[in-house]
Amino acid sequence: MAIIKHKDQRVGIFIDVPNLYHSAKNIYRAKVNFKEILKTAVAGRQLIRAIAYSIRTESGEEQAFFEALAKFGIEVKVKDLQIFPGGMKKGDWDVGMAVDAIELGSKLDAIVLVTGDGDFVPLVQYLKIKDGCQVEIISFGRSASGHLKEVADDFIDLGQNTKKYLIP
Repeated sequence: MAIIKHKDQRVGIFIDVPNLYHSAKNIYRAKVNFKEILKTAVAGRQLIRAIAYSIRTESGEEQAFFEALAKFGIEVKVKDLQIFPGGMKKGDWDVGMAVDAIELGSKLDAIVLVTGDGDFVPLVQYLKIKDGCQVEIISFGRSASGHLKEVADDFIDLGQNTKKYLIP
């Protein structure tokens, strides 16, 4: 998929941190280089907003990671990990990420969703129709939803350049 990216495009970037973290950890046994992903997502365009959605664990060890993202110019939104009576754990930002993308859509020319989660297919379709936004997906091809890749205007597979996008 070849799309036009030019310096006057206003771009918003929405990063599903748990999705990328688990894909990198489980498939490549590595960590994600979010600084390089941000550069790729911006692609020389006018960055309006970059937001990372993440979960705070019980130990709180991710604070240094959140500070690093902020240094790169990425706003961080954090929720506490939910722990249910049976011991099941859940941390999910899908609705919050979708709401932010919808709210900002009218102010953007391009929206970059950094996720492979197929739950975002309706969001991609909505943003393309309602706001006429170009919607791009950045994720690991091996774990990304095939339908999500199909509905997007562009798909960048981080797995095609692991030296750039992963930290061993």
